[in-house]
Amino acid sequence: MFDVIVVGGGHAGVEAAVAATRGGAARVALVTTAADTIGQMSCNPAIGGIAKGTVVREVDALGGVMARATDRAAIQFRMLNRGKGPAVWAPRSQCDRRRYRLAVQEVVREHAGVSVVAATVDALLLTPAGAVAGVVTSAGAQLIAKSVVIATGTFLRGRICIGTDVQTPGGRAGEPPTTTLAEQLAAIGLVTDRFKTGTPPRIDGRTVNYAGLQRQDSERDLHAFRWSLVGSAPPLPEVPCWLAWTTATTHEIVHAHSAQSAMYGGVIAARGPRYCPSIEDKVVRFPTATRHQVFLEPEGLDTPELYVNGLSTSLPVHAQRTMLRSVPGLDHVEMTKPGYAIEYDYYDPTQLFPWLESRAVAGLFFAGQVNGTTGYEEAAGQGVVAGVNAGRRAAGLDPVVFPRADSYIGVLTDDLVTRGVDEPYRLFTSRSEFRLTVRQDNAISRLYPFAISLGLLTDTERRAFDARLQDEADLHRLARETSVTPAVIAPVLGAAGYGPLPHAVRANDLVKRNGVHLRDVLDAAGTTYPDDDDALTTVELEIKYAGYFARERESATRLESLAAFRLPDEAPYEQMRSLSIEARSKLARRRPVTLAQAASIPGVSPADLQNLVLEVQRLRVSEPVARD
Repeated sequence: MFDVIVVGGGHAGVEAAVAATRGGAARVALVTTAADTIGQMSCNPAIGGIAKGTVVREVDALGGVMARATDRAAIQFRMLNRGKGPAVWAPRSQCDRRRYRLAVQEVVREHAGVSVVAATVDALLLTPAGAVAGVVTSAGAQLIAKSVVIATGTFLRGRICIGTDVQTPGGRAGEPPTTTLAEQLAAIGLVTDRFKTGTPPRIDGRTVNYAGLQRQDSERDLHAFRWSLVGSAPPLPEVPCWLAWTTATTHEIVHAHSAQSAMYGGVIAARGPRYCPSIEDKVVRFPTATRHQVFLEPEGLDTPELYVNGLSTSLPVHAQRTMLRSVPGLDHVEMTKPGYAIEYDYYDPTQLFPWLESRAVAGLFFAGQVNGTTGYEEAAGQGVVAGVNAGRRAAGLDPVVFPRADSYIGVLTDDLVTRGVDEPYRLFTSRSEFRLTVRQDNAISRLYPFAISLGLLTDTERRAFDARLQDEADLHRLARETSVTPAVIAPVLGAAGYGPLPHAVRANDLVKRNGVHLRDVLDAAGTTYPDDDDALTTVELEIKYAGYFARERESATRLESLAAFRLPDEAPYEQMRSLSIEARSKLARRRPVTLAQAASIPGVSPADLQNLVLEVQRLRVSEPVARD
């Protein structure tokens, strides 16, 4: 018997299993078809990116796996958006695919409460009341649990397609799908639909002519970056990525074979990710574009294989080979694995509570791609939410909602359960109203109190995070107390384009100037300070943009007040005539838990919200008073 069972060993499943043990579950089963594929990177071998990098650091601040595994497997690092302000910088690491998978498995083994069970789940066990009670494996074994997390990625009725002639049941290349579980979930009455995603071909890097390609080296030395403060791993050798471009010939080849593409040939009708389109989509949807970027990304240190990012395709194998060889630098390239498209089941996330538990089946949680999302990082963030709450449910504790104002994880879950999806959901900074204060550099300071309140951190983690927060406090104090004379600071100001000062000025005031950095000011003053790049970045940003941050915090406070206003579970929205017809319909369908969630639903106006408060207050006044 277990407290929590997690079905699926991908990014969502791993985080869910670890988070469940930290959230209150003593015994967690991580059930996956093959134990050696736990932590597998099914698509590109990279972690992070715009908004995604912030999620990785949030997962780490909550005791998760992804950042720590990335530190053990990174072979290249870049900070995206460096041409913009540090507030929107986005870290991204290329990983050794094999080392990342092994690192994930190592971190999982460090959690004594997690037991890996190599099996395929065929069905859920349900109580007479319809609540979850465990799972049944394909071998007929019954595993009993108080909570179950479905984190099966693309495996539920997955179908792999290459061209119009090759259609293979599969959740990933070479791995069978899960069918009977999907059929049961549909029979229960859960609303399901189909999405698709794809992957590009892999090539032999020894057959690439690099002479005409643009080299992209790592920036780790420039930033001295690591994803997690917890643990240490010797850095791996750094390797470059390479940038190539498609040509008019490439596009002609795609057009000539588009009828043989799984999607354009009618084999797959499901919608795919808007922001990661196939090369067929790019050529058809953007006919005036003369070329498209192609990134050649190493799969690892011990393999010559390269991932061809930007050429996701479901063309026939022979057309893929011809297409590849039309790209300059790939004239004689050898393809090691063809690209393919995969179609799979997902479940409408508006059927979930904000803590990712099913409204229809008590104790059943969903996380990751089954909720209509795309991306490793989005899956990991959902895994933390579902795992923490599955563990808390098993322990008899109330669920927790991750705040939208404090985390991209909160933005992600709120968007999913209140707005739903009509295409695979991907995080962007633009999805957050609080993107200035919710950054990659300050995840610990934002989420540390939350993590402590939930008991998610070990003593070692608490000490590491306490030290980081102390560094920030010391830097703030030094910025306030350090006074710099005109002569000492003149070179720093001159380099930033400013004239000399008439008198001594405190570091705090100097750093507010554009182009003046806290490190340089403290160095000029001869001050000893904590030499932590992230801490320095965080404190400098908080000084420079204090006014903007204050306005965001005011908005966050207003959102918190909305979140504190709970809505009745069985509120009769259809009878609330003061609301618009659209608002009544959408509120009845989505069943928001708080006023903040109601506000996130498209079609619910500010006037509707005001009237909703009055309607709920009337309901509460009219409730019968309990008598002794």
